[in-house]
Amino acid sequence: MEKIAVYPGSFDPVTNGHLDVLKRALKIFDKVIIAVGENPNKKYLFSLKERIDMLKKVTKGLKVEIEALNGLLVNFAKRKKAIAIVRGLRAVSDFDYEFQSALMNRKLNKNIETIFIMTRGMYCYLSASIVKEVARLGANLNGMIPKYVEKKLREKLKIKDV
Repeated sequence: MEKIAVYPGSFDPVTNGHLDVLKRALKIFDKVIIAVGENPNKKYLFSLKERIDMLKKVTKGLKVEIEALNGLLVNFAKRKKAIAIVRGLRAVSDFDYEFQSALMNRKLNKNIETIFIMTRGMYCYLSASIVKEVARLGANLNGMIPKYVEKKLREKLKIKDV
C-alpha cells in the first residue's frame, strides 16, 4: 500500500523552506500531495492558478501531485487516501497554532496523523510574507526562493533584477 501524505499551505510564494520540508517528507512517504489553500479571509499576491503553476515548475521530477484545497483538510486527506498531514515548523511561535490545528484534525478524523518536520536552521527565519516584504524593498533573494519563483515575484511586483 502506497504511503501518501498531504502537505497543505498557501505557498504565496513557495520558498526554499517549503521545498526543504517537502523533500524531507518524500523520504518518509511514497507520495506527497501538495494542497494549495485558498482562504477567503486572506489576501494573496499570486492567484491560486499562479501558485499551483509555480509549484509544478519547481517540483518537476519529484513524486508529488499538486491540487487546490477545497473544504476541510482532513476530508481532503481522506479523499486522497492519505495517512498523514505534513506540517513544517520554523520556530516555537509556529508550534502553538500547528498543535491546535493538529488536535482539531485528530478530533475530526482520528485515522489521519499529523507529522511535524522542523525546517533546517538555514530556513528558520524564512516565510513567504518576509520574502514578499524584502522583495518589495529590493533585497537580494538568493537562497530564499527558487530562481523561477524569484522571476515570477519580481514580475508581479514590477521590480527589476537586483
